[in-house]
Order: sequence, then structure tokens, then C-alpha cells
Amino acid sequence: TLNLPRFAGLTALAFLVAGLSLLPAPLAAQDAARPQPAEPRPPAAAAQPSVATPSTNGKPAEEGASALARGNVAEAITSFTTALADTSLSNDRRATLLNDRAVAYAHLNQIKAAITDFNAATVLFPEYAAVYNNRGNLLLTLGLPKESIKDFDRAIVLAPGYAAAFNNRAGAYVKLGQPQDAIRDYTRAIQLMPASPAPLTGRGRVHLSLMRPHTATRDFTRAVNLDARFASGYRNRAEAKLAVQSYDEAIEDLSRAIAFDVANAEIYNVRGQAYLALKNLASAIKDFSQAIDLNPKLASAYQSRGLAHGLAEAYDEAYADLNKAIELDPRSSIAFALRAYVYKLNGQLDIALTDIETAQKLGPDQPEVVWALAELDEAQGQPAKAIAHYRKALSLRPGYKDATEGLLRVAGPDADPGDTLVQGAGIEFWRVVLRANRYFAINDQFAQLSVPLEMLGEGKPKLIEWEVKPAPVKGIGVLRFNGGTVKTATGSEDIELVAIIDFEASNVIAIVPHKQGAKTATWTWESSRVVVAAVDGTTDEFNLRNGAIDIAGPAGAGGVSGFAGQRRYGANAPQRGERWAPWNQPWAGGSGAQGPRSQRTTSAAPKKKAKTLFDLLFH
Repeated sequence: TLNLPRFAGLTALAFLVAGLSLLPAPLAAQDAARPQPAEPRPPAAAAQPSVATPSTNGKPAEEGASALARGNVAEAITSFTTALADTSLSNDRRATLLNDRAVAYAHLNQIKAAITDFNAATVLFPEYAAVYNNRGNLLLTLGLPKESIKDFDRAIVLAPGYAAAFNNRAGAYVKLGQPQDAIRDYTRAIQLMPASPAPLTGRGRVHLSLMRPHTATRDFTRAVNLDARFASGYRNRAEAKLAVQSYDEAIEDLSRAIAFDVANAEIYNVRGQAYLALKNLASAIKDFSQAIDLNPKLASAYQSRGLAHGLAEAYDEAYADLNKAIELDPRSSIAFALRAYVYKLNGQLDIALTDIETAQKLGPDQPEVVWALAELDEAQGQPAKAIAHYRKALSLRPGYKDATEGLLRVAGPDADPGDTLVQGAGIEFWRVVLRANRYFAINDQFAQLSVPLEMLGEGKPKLIEWEVKPAPVKGIGVLRFNGGTVKTATGSEDIELVAIIDFEASNVIAIVPHKQGAKTATWTWESSRVVVAAVDGTTDEFNLRNGAIDIAGPAGAGGVSGFAGQRRYGANAPQRGERWAPWNQPWAGGSGAQGPRSQRTTSAAPKKKAKTLFDLLFH
């Protein structure tokens, strides 16, 4: 999120519209939330970072800013160079111009020139927070997250309210595989610029990478409510919905995303996956075909369309697509596994076994590979092996629909998913199990229901209370549980969360932070929805019959409606006649890199080659 020049009334928003920001981030919100002092202030007074402003006779500088806003980056560099030729410039003024020219160089990918200007600016004006943020961003794009964090740290020390620096440092932590540090910084950025979707999206991506789809959904919903035309926000929320098998809702979000980004092949590809999960083969094939038309080299779209054709018994088309996927990506274990499955559907087991052997060599722990292997075991009349492989696929990807269906088909409705009981964590009819690396609450009274216990802090989950809501909210229950301990600026705080459950439909509507430390949410129940006033100043609205979520904005008045007739179970359940004021607490987590195009994983590490580049740039 580069601090771009601000001359002659040009704002950072103009540069965002022009598509010139080096990394996607909340430039407009960042610009609006921060005063723009004409003269730099000493560090002690610099609660917010300074940005460049024109001098009295700064016509070349103004021309440079204007050129950069129009996308004429080379012209901007020429104008900034002319402005820098003025020998009467003060050090701080020269530093701001160097910063602006460095931004322009970065847009032209002239990395050495950009770094040189940033370095010179820090020498002339060491208290200029923006230049450290900008240089840190450039280092981050070069694959140097550790070095970028040093610059972001410096920017934050100089300007403790610098929201963009917190957001960008969070992105660096994501690349280093430090999700909790990323969550902390994204949360601080959200507090500093609550009107920006970028840090919410980043934090949501981190939650999703940590397999907290319900928590991620809340962040993504807030992001799209802040910017209703935020295509990637809808796509992100759709991914969270897919993770909890809410396919119809995912399709709705992906359709919204396509409306705002009609040429994005990947969105069509993901929507095709949702249709495929619903066995709507015609719609899936149509979306995969559209994705391929937009990006003929998208191997994943070919392999998925090949599977859809196979399920539709159009085997020639299926083989053609899967062969093309393998041609585009010869090391795709998924493509070989899917082709093996299609051969199995077509009764060609011998060829299928050859493909699955190749798939195992390329990706032995890929869930699709293990699932396809289980399908072949089943086809060969080896149920014990099939059950073991279906369970392994589920351990690799909890909730994997095809593996779940296969396990039920072979082992029956009483199939053991391989759970490990967590002793002392349950209450009454509920018990807590560890399934792969995720915790779930299960209850024999609701055989088709598994409630994911999304931990936001360190520790193991422990159920606190189960409450069945009375009429008119019949069929809804709330399960309160301990969500771990998080570190804050004032120490450690315990978190409690609440799962809102439609137990008649075997559906988890939402998982909501209820309490953190002394902070508690306010809940208002109505016949078809519940409104949760969160401590972070927003209000979550949940439709109790289809799981829809809305963020209504600033939390207003409201309270807990009466709870007469509720059934509650647990060690701390109130005695008859008491009121239990339900729950709240501000989250504690997030994901991603900077802004809308946040990172998908948290495991990326800097490469040695990039380190050599750093040495080159900084000698």
C-alpha cells in the first residue's frame, strides 16, 4: 500500500482507480483516515504518517503527481527528477519527492532505482513513516518478508496509528507462516480503518487457511458490505461456504462475483466446482467451459470438466479433457487420479490402476488421490481397504463430500470416522472428538450433525453449555464452548464462542465469538433471526432458517429477549427462573496478504535467491 503523491488535490484514491498501486490495499480508506500535514512533524508528535504535499513553487512535482495519476509513469519520473534538481529544497521536502519517484520506479519494475530513492529518503528524513511502509511493501513483493517486517516495524514506531503498515505487516507474517501474528496485525488495522474491506479480507483468508470457515465468513461478509462491488470478497466468502458444504450459498456469491468480474476464469472454475458437488453436471460443464475459454491453459478447469463428463458418461469428452489437463500439468496427481476414477466408471479397471499408481507417486497425500484409490478398492471388492482410504481422505480434508458418501456406502450409516475422544471436554449428551486435526462436538441425538469447534486461541476446546431455544425459535439450539486463550497488549484473555445450530436440519448456522476477557456480546432473538451486537461496533444478523448472515453496521441498542422455557445443560447453567444473557466477544484471527488479493496459504517462505537480491540492493 504505497503512499502515493498527494499534489494539487490528487488523492490516493485516484491512483487506486488508475490501477497503479503496487500492492492491493485500502488506499482510499487509508488516505481518509490520516491527516495530511504539509510539514513533517517530529516522531513524538507523528501519531499518523506524513505524505508528500507540494511546496509553494512545486509545479514539476505537481505535474509528476498528475502524470502518475493518469498512468504516465515515465513522465512522472521525469517531472519528479526535475523537481529534485532544485538545490533549495529542504531535506524533508527532498525526501518526500524521492519517495514519490521511488513509487513511480516501482510501477515500472525498476527495482534498483526504487530502492535507491527509498534509501536516500530515509537518510534525509529518518522520521518519515511512509517511506518505510513503501520500501517494506516493495521488499515484500520481492519475496523478502523478514526484511519487509523491519521496515513496517519502523513505520509503526514512528506512526502508531498507521493502519496500512499494520495491514502490510500482517501480509508479511502470512508469507512467513505466522498466522496468529498476522491476525493480530489485521485486527489492529481493522480497528484503525473500520471502513476498509482490505484488512477484513486478509484476516478472513487467514481464518480460512486455519480451517475456521465460519469465522472467516463473518469477516468476508463485513468486507462485501463495505464494498458491494468487491468481486474477490464474494469469491472469498464462497470459498468459506464451500468449506462447510453450503453449496447453494456459495453459488450465489460466485454469481455476484462474476457480475462484477465477468472475465475472471478462476471464479467460473470455482462455481463449476460448487455445481459439481451438487451433481448439477450441465451447469458445472458450462462454467468449466467458460473458464477454459477465458484461460485455455487453466489445467484445473480441464480436469474438473473431465470429471463432470465422466459422471455424465460422456467418456470420450472426459478422456480428452483429462489428457489435456495432464498435458498442461504433467505432475498433476489430481488429474491422474480423476482419470483413474473415470476409467473405473467406464469399467476399465486395469488402466485405472495404472493411473492411480502414477497419482500416488506424484501426490500420495492429496485427498483426491486417496479418495480415488478408495473408489478403486471398492470396485475391486476390497471393502476394508476402501474404508481405510476413505477415512484417510477425510482426515486429509475433513468434510470431503465424496469421501463421506463413499464411507457411508461401504461401511453403512454407523461408519466410524476415526474420531479420538477428548476426555473431560463434553457436557451431558455432547462429547468432543478430534477428527484429523480439527475438533468437533457430536451428539448421538443428532446423528447427522458434527459441530466444528473453531478454536481462536491456544488450548483445547471445552463445552460450557447447551441451550435449546423455545418457540417461536423451535429447532434452534446454541452450544457455548471455550475457544482458547489469546495474547493481547494487556496480557492473555480467554475466548468463548457460540455455535448456532439448526438441529432439525443438521446445520450449523454460524459460529460467533461471544466473550473475550470482560467483553460480552448482546444477543436479540426474534422468530426467524438473531441479531448479535458485537463489541467491535458491528452487528451480525443471522437468518435462523437458511444460515444467511448480514452485517447490519454499528451495533445499536437491543438486548437479550426473554428466555423463559429454555432448556440448558452444563456446569454453569443458571437455576430455574434466572436469565442467562447470551454472548459476545470480538474475534481473534484473520488471513491473507494485502487487501483483496490476499494469500491462499500461510506456508510460503522467502527463497535464497530473493535474499541474494536483497544483498544486491542494499550492498
